[in-house]
Amino acid sequence: MLPWLLETLRKYPEIAIMLTLLLGFAVGKIRIKGFTLGTVTGVLLVGILIGSWHIDIPSQTKSVFFLFFLFCTGYGIGPQFFAGLKKDGLPIALFSFIVCCSSLLLCWGIASLLHFETGTAAGFMSGSNTCSAIIGVASNTINELNISDDQKNTFINQIPVAYAVTYIFGTAGTSWFLSVIGPWFMSGSRQKLIEETKELEAKVSGPAEEEEENIKNAYDHVAFRAYLVNADLTGSEGKSIGQIEQLFQDKKRILYILRVRREGKVTEASQDFIVKPGDIIAIGGQRAAAIASGSLLGKEVADSELLNFPVQTVTVIISNRAAWNRSLRNFLKHPEFHGVSMRKLTRAGVEIPLNAGTILRKGDMIELVGIQVELEKAINVLGFKERGGVETDIIYLALGIVLGTLFGSLSVHVGNVPVELSTSGGSLIAGLFFGWLRGAYPRFGYIPPASQWVLTKLGLHIFIAIVGLTASEGFLTGLKTEGLTLFLAGVVLSLSPMVLALFLSKYVFKFHPAIGLGACAGAHDESAPLLAVQDAINSKVPALGYTVAYAVANITLTTSGVIIVLLMHHG
Repeated sequence: MLPWLLETLRKYPEIAIMLTLLLGFAVGKIRIKGFTLGTVTGVLLVGILIGSWHIDIPSQTKSVFFLFFLFCTGYGIGPQFFAGLKKDGLPIALFSFIVCCSSLLLCWGIASLLHFETGTAAGFMSGSNTCSAIIGVASNTINELNISDDQKNTFINQIPVAYAVTYIFGTAGTSWFLSVIGPWFMSGSRQKLIEETKELEAKVSGPAEEEEENIKNAYDHVAFRAYLVNADLTGSEGKSIGQIEQLFQDKKRILYILRVRREGKVTEASQDFIVKPGDIIAIGGQRAAAIASGSLLGKEVADSELLNFPVQTVTVIISNRAAWNRSLRNFLKHPEFHGVSMRKLTRAGVEIPLNAGTILRKGDMIELVGIQVELEKAINVLGFKERGGVETDIIYLALGIVLGTLFGSLSVHVGNVPVELSTSGGSLIAGLFFGWLRGAYPRFGYIPPASQWVLTKLGLHIFIAIVGLTASEGFLTGLKTEGLTLFLAGVVLSLSPMVLALFLSKYVFKFHPAIGLGACAGAHDESAPLLAVQDAINSKVPALGYTVAYAVANITLTTSGVIIVLLMHHG
């Protein structure tokens, strides 16, 4: 059985790649006391194991998938990256850039001190900073060096060794450091940081009535309910729907009356319709506001017919200039938002706290709920309705990669040293530009989030699988000779920039502690520390500092894959 399997894998290497993905994802997701290897490391290690059977993989295969990964990565963060270069996002962008540059310089210093070879230094940089893209960018740069093919292969095979040894602490160690040491450094204790974060949430949410004090997020869930009106709400003579909705607003409740049942007959609501005691009203709005207003509204009743009306959920791209850099508070009482509720806000794929004081940025995606007629008015204020569907604009995707790789292949000379961005770097830059262009003009260039996920995840993991399959021969040798030294050096390179990041966040840039911790996680180019910090303080506020920092770090660290190779080779 085994000889047949080996012969089949050697004859059909595509099966070996798929088998590596299958087993690598399974291994990477095994959870032991809350710890996982991660799918990238799992795929790499399984690839190295299967690659020990000497399976030949065409070298250019992995490049195609890596280009998909880089372009879609840039496409997803493009709007946030360019937004970070503007006034409001500049402090976090500068912060992230400084932290990443410090990591590059420290990597160069440690690698030089410990006499790491070029490939080891690149893998060391990649794993310690949990930036898998460095593997591909550094490999492409090594292939452009004026050295023998044997030396190129040696350097390239060193990269996954150093990556595998340093990546685990780069993820788990940094998550622990930012979630445990970070709150203590920034605020003195975790509990104090939780209190400071709640104060910030209350500040951006605006003043609340006494009965709302225990509501963590008043703008998070949408509800439609029916209530039997009493005289406490309308008085004996009744009140118009407009007057009642204004009463809700005066009490900090964003609720709308959508339909009314009187004497068995259902009537569509209008602002001048007079509601009287004994009527049943259908209200829509934020769930928390509806619950908090129960005593005012009257007795809740089950009236399926009254609540039987079509409600849509749409996702809107914030593209209208008039909506940029404005808080949600400006839209909650906007006349064009009558009957429309907000359910979710995401930025670069990360969910952002949905409070009245949350600032909308260009390229943000907000989920709205309401009746179609009302939704259309709100969409026109904010931007463009995401069309949905599953069809990817292949022309846009392919054009971006072609233009990016052509640009990246251009070479300039710095002294006697030829320098080029490389096809991988060009693809990333093209993704940034085309992602920004899509955010500014969202009527074309649609790549569904599901397609982005597949192209990004599959592109990276197939690339890593092939790296593992082709680097197997030298992996164990490199691990034996450099293993402990690499691991300890990786601990230093993972944590030292984070120590600097905490210091800069607190004393130089003076970010709010929760936002600063989010920015530290973003500067490490990894979502795991962000999730750990959010879990530690039970708040999504750190995401406000994460997105711009992550976008800048992703570009800076990926580019460092080129720089570290050139520094080590010509240093």
